[in-house]
Amino acid sequence: MHTVMETTVLWWLPAGVAFVGILIGYLAHMILARAHAQGAKTNARDILQQARHAADSTAREAEILAREAIIKAREAFEQERLTRRQELRTLEERLTQRETNLDRRVALVDKKEITTETRSGELETQRQALLAAEALARQGLDDARTKLQQVAALPQEEARRLVRQQAEEDLRGEMSQLLHRRQQQVRATAEAEAREIITGAIERYAAAQVNEVTTCTVTLLSDDMKGRIIGREGRNIRTLEAATGVNILIDDTPGVVQVSAFDPVRREIARQVLERLMADGRIQPARIEETVAEVREELNELMRQAGEQALSDLGLQGVVPELAQTLGRLKFRQSYSQNVLTHSVETATLMGLMAAELGLDPAIARRVGLFHDIGKALDHHVEGNHAIIGADLLKQHDEPAVVYNAVAAHHHDVGGTSLYAALASAADAITAARPGARAENTEIYLKRLKALEDLAARHHGVERAYALEAGREIRVFVKADQVDDALALQLARTLSQQIEQELKFPGQIKVVVVRETRYIEYAR
Repeated sequence: MHTVMETTVLWWLPAGVAFVGILIGYLAHMILARAHAQGAKTNARDILQQARHAADSTAREAEILAREAIIKAREAFEQERLTRRQELRTLEERLTQRETNLDRRVALVDKKEITTETRSGELETQRQALLAAEALARQGLDDARTKLQQVAALPQEEARRLVRQQAEEDLRGEMSQLLHRRQQQVRATAEAEAREIITGAIERYAAAQVNEVTTCTVTLLSDDMKGRIIGREGRNIRTLEAATGVNILIDDTPGVVQVSAFDPVRREIARQVLERLMADGRIQPARIEETVAEVREELNELMRQAGEQALSDLGLQGVVPELAQTLGRLKFRQSYSQNVLTHSVETATLMGLMAAELGLDPAIARRVGLFHDIGKALDHHVEGNHAIIGADLLKQHDEPAVVYNAVAAHHHDVGGTSLYAALASAADAITAARPGARAENTEIYLKRLKALEDLAARHHGVERAYALEAGREIRVFVKADQVDDALALQLARTLSQQIEQELKFPGQIKVVVVRETRYIEYAR
């Protein structure tokens, strides 16, 4: 039994082991199969994910390529559209240019037609004029034949008289035309020579014009000096005013005293007396009278020396001392801030230079120029125009008639009897009117220019007028459709006469009337 059981155990033992082995193998196989299946799933998942990534990449690349294709197609379309537009624009410009050319050609044809018609009318007019001239010539020929027949029938003396009469009539017309041309040539030549003479004289005499303005203000050394000048109960100032003939104005202005007098010599004496009294310190009536006498004597000597120096500089002889003394008074006389003595010397020099060019006596010319304003030294004491006053003074001191006549006539107050009067007027205007010679108020200057322009604007047909060259030229522009050449010439003459009659001015004013017609066309 035991042996059977052992035998049975021994038989089942291998079978169990085999079953266990099979079971283990099956389990191992199942585990391995499950592992393989899991790996396959993982691999499949990976493959699927890779495939999805590949599909996404492919889709994105396809989308990018599609977008690029769309952009290229759009750019190609835009380029083609721009090209077409440019072609259309070029075509439009060509059409416009052709239309413009056609318009020009049409306008040119119209213009040519108008010109042809005008030319035809002119030719017809010329033909009619030629026919009329031919008829007139035939009539003249017939008249000449008739006259010739009449002359042939006349006696010899009568025929000669008729021939001379006809010749004189023919020559009279020719001489009139020749005389007119010669007058124009002489006028043009005379103007050119006059410009050369005046310009040469100005260039040769290049003296500086200095404005020596005599002051009416005396600066005090201290404010208490005003009381000393007035003196006790006004004794000093009354003595000073009586001795010098001036008015002394003392107001609240610190440090100055005003001296007022029409006579520049008296004003200069008072100024020097005040300065000397302040420097000396002794201001009392007796000292004032002594100082006034000293200054007056010194000033008279200074004026005499100034007059003699002017005569010496110009080389003039035979002038009486009284005239030299009066001439020296001009050293303290101002006219428009221009020193009158300096102005007189300059006028004399210019007159001498111009007289030499014209074949006149330079010494007489310089004498006239130096004395032309001598009347201004006396016009504070004598009634009348300074030119007439100066001429009377020169006549009293036995100056030549040609001298005092030219002095009296240099402002056209009287008629001049020689060319020296014209030279004096010209030289006086040159020295007085040149820039820098005189100081003039700007308001007065502008008023003079406006008056000149307004005078020109009053005339019919004047479009605009401008005063140029500091009022020495007026340029008038007229309307061409209202003023012809003859009226323009008449306007220039009328305007120059009105300026002479209504305005006061130094020198001369050039009147220029401009008449023009403008035709404007544009070439394209």
